[in-house]
Amino acid sequence: MAARAYWNGHMRLSLVTFPVHLYPVVAESNKIRLHKISKKSGERIHYENTTDSEKHVAKEDIVKGYEYKKGHYVQIDDDELNALKLESNHMIDLVQFTDMADIDPIYMDKPYFVTPADKMAQEAFATIRDALKEEKKVALGQIVLANKERIVAIRACGKGMILETLRYAEEIRKASTYFEDIKKDVKVSKDQIQLARQLIASKDAPFDPHEFKDRYQHGLMEIVQAKMKGKKIEAPKDVKRSDNVVDIMSALRQSLDKGKKPAAKKKTASKAKTTKKKKAA
Repeated sequence: MAARAYWNGHMRLSLVTFPVHLYPVVAESNKIRLHKISKKSGERIHYENTTDSEKHVAKEDIVKGYEYKKGHYVQIDDDELNALKLESNHMIDLVQFTDMADIDPIYMDKPYFVTPADKMAQEAFATIRDALKEEKKVALGQIVLANKERIVAIRACGKGMILETLRYAEEIRKASTYFEDIKKDVKVSKDQIQLARQLIASKDAPFDPHEFKDRYQHGLMEIVQAKMKGKKIEAPKDVKRSDNVVDIMSALRQSLDKGKKPAAKKKTASKAKTTKKKKAA
């Protein structure tokens, strides 16, 4: 495999242990990135490591620190971090199994492809993969990625497996804080709900990621290409939006009518009379 593994280690289920590789699913390199440059010279802006009292700090003098009070830090060096020696640095221990539907999407973070590290690991890898597939379960464990221990959910995916890092409960903000101003007793008529259900049903289709394009990235590339050719970019006119209160029933009906396909016109065969030429006897 040409790609370089993001993480190398082992996966363990009870007494079964085998080496695996992780590869990021998301290709960040495909995105257009804009840099800060000088408007006058067109040169790239560089950032120096400075402090309030030092104009420049050498790389070897930069350490990590925890701010326990505004402007006051406890210094922690790499040797002290390594002293933690978490087993999950190099081992994914599968400690629990659950239904994928039981994991709220709000906890999902980043996906990784999981592959066996070598031919010797393929049998054990395939055993766990196929068992997960047949039981329709995901395996839960923990792993250290980028110096942070994360919960992971592992599921079968084709010939391989997908590892999804999960957020901890304390990382998630309470929804009630943001939903508290939403009234509980909003009265909605059954007819409105029925029309909304019809609108949902009219747009129901299996998810196909190829149907959705990153319009911002495509538009950004068009701007880049146009400017490289010396063309002037004109900002589109602002779309006027109405602040008037909309009649929900009327809007739902109009949405349904808009979504209906126009009736095909019936083809009518022309009844043109043809005269047959009689052959002379």
